[in-house]
Parts: sequence; structure tokens; C-alpha cells
Amino acid sequence: MQRNIIPGIVREQEIVALDKSSSVHDAVQAMSNHRIAAIAVTDNATGKLVGIVSERDMTHRVLACGLNPQSTPLSDVMTENPTTLRSGDDALDAVELMLVRNFRHLPVVNESGIVIAMVSMRDLLKAALIDLKIDLDVIQEAAFASEESD
Repeated sequence: MQRNIIPGIVREQEIVALDKSSSVHDAVQAMSNHRIAAIAVTDNATGKLVGIVSERDMTHRVLACGLNPQSTPLSDVMTENPTTLRSGDDALDAVELMLVRNFRHLPVVNESGIVIAMVSMRDLLKAALIDLKIDLDVIQEAAFASEESD
């Protein structure tokens, strides 16, 4: 799977980001409304990525700790300074990074630290499966072509 993150895995994507002062409740509502499992957390003044919060964070850092979602700011539960990708990074490297570090989502940022995409393990798996199907079709075609010439 020799693809860059953009446009090989992610083409167009609405970025859902909230300020670090937003509540956990706001994040859960945004995730539900947009049918996503992670949100970029930004600094309102600069727009730069400062963290990420995922469904797993909501379970482990909010619910399991008995925090109030309405009054808990994202800054209290987010992963600060998350690992990021750049648009030209290789998809296979992203898969390896996600497996090694047990991530399910990685933000993609530009040179200024602004989020331009969010890549999930599901996005990468879907691309890998498409590539695998294409490779299998090519192999199958070659195998049957050689049988016909025998």
C-alpha cells in the first residue's frame, strides 16, 4: 500500500475541531452529530492542534472517573500534543505507527500545525483491502491467462 495520506487515503473531509475550553459534553454531541469517533482539540486563538479526544478517552477518562461531562473541559481529558501525520506521509507507516502505539486515530496537520484531516485505522484498513483486492484480481488474471496458453 504505497499511498500518501492525502489524497491516497483521505480526499475531502470536514474537520471537526473544538477549542480546549469546550466541554466533554460538547465533544460527545459533535461526535454523535458527525458520526465520528475522535475530535481534534485546538487553541481557539491560533487554530493549532493542541490535543485529541476520542470515544475511548470519554470512557476511560470521563465516565470511569465519574467526571461531569457538562462541566469538564476537554483540556482535562484530552491527549496533549498528539502524534500527527503530514499529508505526504506513507499510509503503511501510519498503520505501523498506529499498531505500535495502539492509536485508532491520527490527526493530519499542515506546516502551521493546523488540522487538515483525521485518519482512522478504519480508513487505512479500507484502503488496504481495496489494494489487496486489486492485487488478487491481477494475480488471478495472470494465473488464468497462463492456464489458457498451456
